[in-house]
Amino acid sequence: MLLNPVISKLSGKLVVLASASPRRLEILSNAGLRFEVVPSWFKETLDKSLFKNPYDYAVETAKQKALEVAHRMPFKHLKSPDVVIGADTVVTVDGLILEKPTDKEDAYRMLSRLSGKEHSVFTGVAIVLCHDKSGSDTDYKVVDFYEETKVKFAELSEEMLWEYINSGEPMDKAGGYGIQALGGMLVEYVKGDFLNVVGFPLNHFCKQLGLIFNSPPESPAHKVKRESDEAWTLVNSLSEGAANEEVELLENGKDCRMSMQEQNVIGMECSRQHIPHSIISLLNGFKASKTLFTASKLKVFDVLNSSNSLTLEEVAGQINASVLGTERLLEAAVSLGLLEWVKQQNTSVYRNTEQASRFLVSDSPESLNGYILHCNDMVWPLFSHLENAVREGTSQHERAFGKKNEEVFQDAFYSKDEVKIRFMDAMHSIARVTGKDVATAFELSPYKTACDIGGCTGAMAYEFTKAHPGLSVIVFDLPQVIEMRRHFQPKETDDRVSFVAGDFFKDDLPKADLYILARILHDWSDEKLHVLLSKLSKMCTPGCGLLVSEIFLDEERKRPSRALLQALSMTEGKQRSPTEYSDVLEKHGFTPKHIKHTDNLLDAMLFVKEDPNDKRTLLGCSSASIETAELE
Repeated sequence: MLLNPVISKLSGKLVVLASASPRRLEILSNAGLRFEVVPSWFKETLDKSLFKNPYDYAVETAKQKALEVAHRMPFKHLKSPDVVIGADTVVTVDGLILEKPTDKEDAYRMLSRLSGKEHSVFTGVAIVLCHDKSGSDTDYKVVDFYEETKVKFAELSEEMLWEYINSGEPMDKAGGYGIQALGGMLVEYVKGDFLNVVGFPLNHFCKQLGLIFNSPPESPAHKVKRESDEAWTLVNSLSEGAANEEVELLENGKDCRMSMQEQNVIGMECSRQHIPHSIISLLNGFKASKTLFTASKLKVFDVLNSSNSLTLEEVAGQINASVLGTERLLEAAVSLGLLEWVKQQNTSVYRNTEQASRFLVSDSPESLNGYILHCNDMVWPLFSHLENAVREGTSQHERAFGKKNEEVFQDAFYSKDEVKIRFMDAMHSIARVTGKDVATAFELSPYKTACDIGGCTGAMAYEFTKAHPGLSVIVFDLPQVIEMRRHFQPKETDDRVSFVAGDFFKDDLPKADLYILARILHDWSDEKLHVLLSKLSKMCTPGCGLLVSEIFLDEERKRPSRALLQALSMTEGKQRSPTEYSDVLEKHGFTPKHIKHTDNLLDAMLFVKEDPNDKRTLLGCSSASIETAELE
């Protein structure tokens, strides 16, 4: 066995696989490697357009996965790994990188592209070597490589495609198929490492471990990249087909020539510096946001939705813009994955991607168009004054809009109907996208009446009544909002949703046995929260529920970044972790019972009002099911 010579070198070391893939776990376990599994939290959002080759993207993703685990474990798991293994597998065909399908339609598109064609499967692997230095510092060295395998699909009939898709197998696999299972019947031939297609190139991995652990310290094989030292390069493994070719690199005016075979073995000390892709993505992030904002403002997605596909000149004419400007906007949108550019016989056309049709077309049921326009018109101007906001620690409404915060709230949101509707549309967008996941987060059958405080258009309330047939919901919001809600009436009315006008800081709240606070608490100061929660505490009898829906920070206040970025708008409120929300609510007599991370824009926590004289007080006849529930 290739791995046997290095097993003894790994004895006593903590080896960690930074992947939840059962296929990778099985491959490495069968090889005799002893390791722990700690799935990486790294979000696979690297900009593919920044990578010259698909394997560069796979290698960088694998490296980031492994480094995230290596950095996290000493703090979250209270132990330091010696070796962390990260891997990422992608399928490429016709110049496109295919990862895991998002749904059945996405799986269908992927498998249709592969039908009858040869494609490449790349797995990038990163091995992070962790060495404790003096003090509490750790030195991280990275060895990485990739493996390519060629796979040819047979011509697939529609019947076979859908039969395979409906089996459910494609949904968690790169390229939408699993060659080791039912997906094997789609394959005509494989050229290269079969296990690489399954998810991990074991043979290549074993050779790299041999180079690392069986070479003497002075050997060139130990010249791997130090993560903290940009003068070192990653160890690259290159395809066997190029093994006898030469690569020429220049660094600091020095000419470095070596064969591809030599690169695979020793790692180049004289090489190109590693490109900080994550920083480059941040540098261009504002341009990408403004591209999305502008395309939405000019109704590009609506125009393309009405005609399915249009030429450049047709789009320019319909959005009343120059051909040159439209061309550059559309090309940028294509690069961001918002549009598709399709060549036809004598011309080429643009069309919406599925994601754009679902979330960016203004009349789509899950449209984020309203919120996007709000970000462009209200949030973008605030962030253009971020330096002042940081220096002063205050909101920049006056600089951005020429009015103080309170005045802007009244004038910009509530003086003109079109501006009022625009703001409500933004809130409506978020509620439509998040409402179902929040409404179904918990079993709420014990509750018969609910009050959605600051419920705006009622979009969230309608999701609650759909999910819970025995529940009626009162939407409580400002009189101006209730007056304008008619512009957002759902196609199917529900008499279990009603609307009451009032100010939740000043007026009496409607009586209910469940109160919903969705995107409310993060907006207000501690003093105002005390006013609202004290009022709720007095209204609620023992057993009453309080459902809080917000973006929940992790306990280290490091993620998700969108919550921390939102906090830079310098409102009087703040973002909190579940523990911090629990601390606030417990001071007003509400005990946390459940938490749900939805993987949507908002998470949810369910609290129950306790009887201070009886800690067993819960939800009436159904209280037993909640009494033993712990915070998940």
